[in-house]
Amino acid sequence: MQAAYDNTFPALKHSSVDQTAGGGAASAKVQGRDISIESTDLLRGSKTLEIRHNGSLYLLRTTKLNKLILTK
Repeated sequence: MQAAYDNTFPALKHSSVDQTAGGGAASAKVQGRDISIESTDLLRGSKTLEIRHNGSLYLLRTTKLNKLILTK
């Protein structure tokens, strides 16, 4: 049997993040500063990540030179 996969981002569990905001992690608010998330936490070993934003689908990918590119 396979272990359950934790689909949360460690940075969003930080004590400075307001966990009571409606909508969960997507609408989390940080007290007085922006949220910082490592790209490795987002990509989780993959070269690409699909991001849905305001009804549109974006693709975040890592290049051969280890740069990030976000395309619609």
